Amino acid sequence: MSGSGAAPGPGSGSSPAACRFAHYFVLCGIDADSGLEPDELAVLYQWLEADRHGKSQGAANTTSGENFDQSPLRRTFKSKVLAHYPQNIEWNPFDQDAVNMLCMPKGLSFRTQTDNKDPQFHSFIITREDGSRTYGFVLTFYEEVTSKQICTAMQTLYQMHNAEHYSSLYASSSCSMDSLASSIDEGDTTSLLKLQRYNSYDINRDTLYVSKSICLITPLPFMQACKKFLIQLYKAVTSQQPPPLPLESYIHNILYEVPLPPPGRSLKFYGVYEPVICQRPGPSELPLSDYPLREVFELLGLENLVQVFTCVLLEMQILLYSQDYQRLMTVAEGITTLLFPFQWQHVYVPILPASLLHFLDAPVPYLMGLQSKEGTDRSKLELPQEANLCFVDIDNHFIELPEEFPQFPNKVDFIQELSEILLQFGIPPEGSLRCSESATKLKNLVLKDLVNDKKNGNISANNISMYELLKGNETIARLQALAKRTGVTMEKMDLSASLSEKEKDLKLQCEEAELRDYQLNVQLREVFANRFTQMFADYEAFVIQTAQDMESWLTNREQMQNFDKASFLSDQPEPYLPFLSRFIETQMFATFIDNKIMSQWEEKDPLLRVFDSRIEKIRLYNVRAPTLRTSIYQKCSTLKEAVQSIEQRLMKMDHTAIHPHLLDMKIGQGKYEQGFFPKLQSDVLATGPANNNRWVSRSATAQRRKDRLRQHSEHVGLDNDLREVCGRPSRDALMQEL
Repeated sequence: MSGSGAAPGPGSGSSPAACRFAHYFVLCGIDADSGLEPDELAVLYQWLEADRHGKSQGAANTTSGENFDQSPLRRTFKSKVLAHYPQNIEWNPFDQDAVNMLCMPKGLSFRTQTDNKDPQFHSFIITREDGSRTYGFVLTFYEEVTSKQICTAMQTLYQMHNAEHYSSLYASSSCSMDSLASSIDEGDTTSLLKLQRYNSYDINRDTLYVSKSICLITPLPFMQACKKFLIQLYKAVTSQQPPPLPLESYIHNILYEVPLPPPGRSLKFYGVYEPVICQRPGPSELPLSDYPLREVFELLGLENLVQVFTCVLLEMQILLYSQDYQRLMTVAEGITTLLFPFQWQHVYVPILPASLLHFLDAPVPYLMGLQSKEGTDRSKLELPQEANLCFVDIDNHFIELPEEFPQFPNKVDFIQELSEILLQFGIPPEGSLRCSESATKLKNLVLKDLVNDKKNGNISANNISMYELLKGNETIARLQALAKRTGVTMEKMDLSASLSEKEKDLKLQCEEAELRDYQLNVQLREVFANRFTQMFADYEAFVIQTAQDMESWLTNREQMQNFDKASFLSDQPEPYLPFLSRFIETQMFATFIDNKIMSQWEEKDPLLRVFDSRIEKIRLYNVRAPTLRTSIYQKCSTLKEAVQSIEQRLMKMDHTAIHPHLLDMKIGQGKYEQGFFPKLQSDVLATGPANNNRWVSRSATAQRRKDRLRQHSEHVGLDNDLREVCGRPSRDALMQEL
């Protein structure tokens, strides 16, 4: 789960599995045969925490594996991988321990009929030793426990738990309730009857539920598509009516019959109830990023995000903190996506399991995410006393920055440009939490206008100025003052930052909200990419290439100076120097220069190729540019072009996968039972389709032949970048060709 941020493309292996949209379908939950097993790693963590805080070690009895101080419904029990299909893929071996730990980082969770049981979605990432990444997308829901053995065990645990607390209450004249803080409310401390009623599970009265997770493991981060597919599976399980086909049909389809969309193409495949759309950027575009940056900016706020982004660029220790696993993943992936053309090279664990908390003490740069427990006081969290630590409390919109670090170049202008884009999409630059008071004023203002408009509220959205409505916003006021000083005029923006008239005429294949996320993502990323393109437009002139061949360069890499740092800095505007002098010393910049030197002997790194092509465009458009760099801020000019590329892919699907179909299943199995995920038939999910499958008909064969011919014609004339989806030649093969 740790290692380099480099991620070779899915075509780096020759296996057909490398061309598939999904590699594995996984089911995690409770093993009825094993019963309730305490999660020993989590118990050990609790013991270590008690020891660190100077508490009695009896608070976590590691000998028995029980923690009597905690309510049984809040304890951590061991989950297991109940099934995964297929058994193994050579190119991407199945890591059972890692997948289980990341699918259910807290282990099994139990609930009763009185608790909230809404399903929760989160994602995770596994970074292998070679730097390649695998993505996991998980939907966790609750099933009723039908095993009498497990229900009886839970009731026994409650009896033991309550007996322990009753004895401690009678033994303490002060009736100190510190040990009960995690189990009962402060108002219940004087009533044993209330305590018993709150802390009990009656097998005859209560219904017990346990968490279960379904997961897709994929080579590329198609987060939105995977989430939609898993939600449709869940709806099929909880629906009063059985799904149109057995669930095996849909899982088999996404595992074996849905391909990865080639670069620059879009793909439609089918879930249980409706189609799912995904699209992949072309070779000249920014790499795939499906995590909504809208959420990242709403959670952190623009200024906080730029500060955290700067800390990441300078390779400090970044700790993300949130109750929500998906928030941790969204912020981590969002920030690292904005690093283009650079990549995070150090420890990267967006979701850190509790058993691995000791990683936080590592004296190296890291970007990690830690789940906060509900009701936990931030002041009780013991963090490493590192000068380079950047702590990001996502839920509370709060960051703790290192004492001293240089600001990102042209920070004020940079924030203004990003603010203008956010406002066009109706997103306040200070984030969703800080602007709660402003949002309330805005809502009241709008309601007042609707009451007094003499039209019963039927006013046109185009007549309302977003800028006017947000004029009480502090950030907007600062931007307005800045714009006034610099002579920049800010145009009024429509509240209906929905689709333009032109876009409304397009028959888009996705929902409007999804399109808006795509549009916002690419525009924000283009602004970040433009800053690096402007700052490093002349970097090639300072690359030192002394080696004649790759072997000698690799041998002497540590002794060679690959970049003329002094000359580069002397050519930069003075305001940039504090940041650039530190940034060019980072590992991510060193790797970037190494990739540039390596490109003379082997295929150019995809990120480097896109970046270099953008620099070429700058040179073409700025033929008469001065040799000396200036600090004049240049806004991004590629926003419209980037958005159009996405819209064109979503107007018409380039590929449509084979529809889910009936499989050759055993009669009587796969029976539908509402609320319970069925036991899947492993024999039909273990391997891909064979020619002798009964479902293969003439029409299906003709359709597949037609699809192959169309795909072949589409691929004719494409360069090597498109062929990465079906396998990239090895380094040895490239050397032989050279």
